[in-house]
Amino acid sequence: MRIGGIKEYSFHRPVIATVPLLTVCRVVYVSSATATSAPTLIIDQEINPHVDKWEEEGMFPAHKIFKVLGNAGFLGVSKPVEYGGLGLDFSYSLAVAEELGNIDCGGIPMAIGVQSDMATPALARFGSDELKKEFLQPSIAGDLVACLGVSEVGAGSDVASIKTKAVRDGDEYVITGGKMWTTSGAQADWMCLLANTSEGLPHKNKSLICLPMNLPGVHVARKIDKIGMKSSDTAEVFFDDVRVPCKNVIGQEGMGFTYQMLQFQEERLWGVANILTMMERVIQETIGYTRQRKIFGLPVLYHQTVHFRLAELQTEVELLRALLHQATALYIRGNDVTKMASMAKLKAGRLARELGDSCLQYWGGMGFTSDVLVSRFYRDSRLMSIGAGADEVMLSIICKYMDTLPRK
Repeated sequence: MRIGGIKEYSFHRPVIATVPLLTVCRVVYVSSATATSAPTLIIDQEINPHVDKWEEEGMFPAHKIFKVLGNAGFLGVSKPVEYGGLGLDFSYSLAVAEELGNIDCGGIPMAIGVQSDMATPALARFGSDELKKEFLQPSIAGDLVACLGVSEVGAGSDVASIKTKAVRDGDEYVITGGKMWTTSGAQADWMCLLANTSEGLPHKNKSLICLPMNLPGVHVARKIDKIGMKSSDTAEVFFDDVRVPCKNVIGQEGMGFTYQMLQFQEERLWGVANILTMMERVIQETIGYTRQRKIFGLPVLYHQTVHFRLAELQTEVELLRALLHQATALYIRGNDVTKMASMAKLKAGRLARELGDSCLQYWGGMGFTSDVLVSRFYRDSRLMSIGAGADEVMLSIICKYMDTLPRK
């Protein structure tokens, strides 16, 4: 059915069934058909037929696609029902993230993840009812596109070093500074902005602010040209004395760093879930290609070094999946999974590079073209070890929890 020119896909609230997996419960959900039928239809009919075009153009129509996803209920799976969400636990968001791995590129799933599980968790958890109605509810519905403003030119993984300021002036903040690497920044209607709201300690002087992108003084300076994630627009944004009501602060002033660290947990787990599916697809496509491509009279696949290597990679994928499921099971029970989420993201980034390189090699000259999925994955997946905290930052976090960092 189409509503206002947008095709609508129905999604039934799933029935929960828990399946024990050793000491961990993996949540499995089903609908009247299957849990994945609606996202599969959207991907097959609304997204994948256009991916090549959007990759060439360097942008996909976020408002259109998000409206389709919003109508189907996929932008607020774990968000409160009273604001249009499904009210399910975070494991269901990760199930959707895995399904979105069937999109034929990395950029569009990444932008969807920013909308559903990176720019909005703190708002859903700590924001006022007024802010949720103004920003969260229309984002869940797909009426507004959200972006996350954390990284800056001189402060990427080192979040505590951001320089953007929000100085109180009466009942408003005056914001100056800029943000870099902003996913969906060229199309976004609002930004979840991390800014310094006082001169205190770097972990206690920051706040998250809902910032409408159409305010005077907000300048999208440029759309950044990247080696991968082509279909997702990434922007550099500047703020020139932008005035925002103080009521737009999410939760408590000065708690922004803490809120953002909590958002990072979900962002990192979401990213792992999403890339798992694409890694499996690359392995399967490589098996299919090497089975029919011959060298020295035999299919490439029949050479032991090839099928052994693919077996190793598939084993690594399943081990990563087990870590993800364990971390998710602990997280939905209220545990701090910062260490495990960091481990999973670290492993996902390194495995993606390893898998992309190995599989591309078996495609020979075809792997060096832009015509096959493996070459796009090779480019797109490189971001996994950089975005949302570089590998080195993940290692530092893990070492902190292991109490192995040098003492000052």
